[in-house]
Amino acid sequence: MEMVLEFILALLPIIWLIVALTFMKLPGFKACTIALVIAYALAVIVWKMPIGNSITAIVEGAALALWPIIIVIIAAIFTYNVCVHTGKMEVIKRMLAGVTNDKRVLVLIIAWGFGGFMEGMAGFGTAVAIPASMLWGLGFNPVFAAIVCLIANATPTAFGSIGIPTTTLAKITGLEVIGLSTNTVIILAPLIVLTPFILVLLTGKGKKALKGIWLITFISGMSFLVTEYVVSKFLGAELPVVIGSVCSMLCTIWAAKTFGQKEIDPEFRLGEIDKKGVSGKEALVAWSPFILIFIFLVSTSKIIPPLNELLASVKTTVNIYSGEGADPYTFSWLATPGLWIIIAAIIGGKIQGASLKEIFNIFGKTVIQLYKTIITIVCIMATAKIMGYSGMIPSISIVFVTVTGSFYPLFAPILGAIGTFVTGSGTSASVLFGGLQVETANALNFNQAWIAASNTAGAITAKMISPQNIAIAVAAVNLQGKESDLIKGTIKHFILFLVIVGIVTFIGAKLLGLS
Repeated sequence: MEMVLEFILALLPIIWLIVALTFMKLPGFKACTIALVIAYALAVIVWKMPIGNSITAIVEGAALALWPIIIVIIAAIFTYNVCVHTGKMEVIKRMLAGVTNDKRVLVLIIAWGFGGFMEGMAGFGTAVAIPASMLWGLGFNPVFAAIVCLIANATPTAFGSIGIPTTTLAKITGLEVIGLSTNTVIILAPLIVLTPFILVLLTGKGKKALKGIWLITFISGMSFLVTEYVVSKFLGAELPVVIGSVCSMLCTIWAAKTFGQKEIDPEFRLGEIDKKGVSGKEALVAWSPFILIFIFLVSTSKIIPPLNELLASVKTTVNIYSGEGADPYTFSWLATPGLWIIIAAIIGGKIQGASLKEIFNIFGKTVIQLYKTIITIVCIMATAKIMGYSGMIPSISIVFVTVTGSFYPLFAPILGAIGTFVTGSGTSASVLFGGLQVETANALNFNQAWIAASNTAGAITAKMISPQNIAIAVAAVNLQGKESDLIKGTIKHFILFLVIVGIVTFIGAKLLGLS
């Protein structure tokens, strides 16, 4: 009885978030602040956590949130804001739209390829807002534009914002990031191939849409998958979606030019597109911040060990949490993607013609723009640390072990989906349930890295129905009051994705020798 009571009490911060964000419709930063208060009170009163330990747990969570997670978010949104300010985002839009007037191919390039690129670089809504507004601007129905971008945004979320959901999961669980990354790609492999087909079917409103384009669609998905797997296996979590999306866009464009229909069915043909050409120099200038980010992140990654090790040596290690069971926290000052993205944005902004004063003003406005997001992530990270160190997460894990037993892998992704639905963030889902997944996997003798990866795989499925993401899509295409239309258009795909992820996780854990 005591175990059940502790299970219910440990779930209260999560139940509060569900109620606050879905029924009460409180903003995330308010809901997460109250969740932290609830978790703190429970940890101290019920789990008898010493006051000193509880405070230092919050401080450690805040430190983890600010560096490196929040610095990456600020850096990525800053880069996008610079491109908008200089007008080069319009050039990028014109380049993408000028490839073809086949609506199906455009959806693959913009929603799937470019959307994946924006998720990999920035995440946190930009991968829905930017492609959806682009499709709408090209003449697509706004509801359709929002729905396909919500669906396309699912699988890239695992490595969004330069891999933050997966790198955060690695930090929370103490597991090795390469193993988590490759396992996540393996679990998501069916969805990565399937998503482009779903997008094409939605574009053409039926199976007839695949006529003459199925091979292009297959190439679009497979090029993304193969590249994502290779990069995750050899470089880690930072670049799989960034490089995978670029390869997918290039391969999709090549396939469309090579295998595309000369005469496009009028039903799939877009209206007039701006044919104004873009010179090579203009293209380089427009893409310069993103090119520099790519170069900097590859150069400072483990692909060049001497430089990576040199940068990693500039660090500060401190003991933040005062209780037992915590490793010292290390601030890596130079070996962090956020710093290099900011530098790339500044240099790229100068190349695009902005003055340093303008660039720094944009940076300041970006920080102000994201202050609610910063509060949300700090609070959710602190809540996770409190729940982990106090024993609340193990209390939840024990009941899950008891109830699900050997079938746990089938249900493990559901926790990740709940986390993303509640918070709108794959990163927050990693924080909320990463520790629980590892505790349960350990208790049931499953491979910890496989089960932990299933949390991320499950988390991505709920991106398309998350109230936060729905709100972003509504704002991007001016559909205020039409939220229910978007949920109706995505809910069945969410269920399909979650079922597939659960089955793959179960097969991997039970039949492929991973237990």
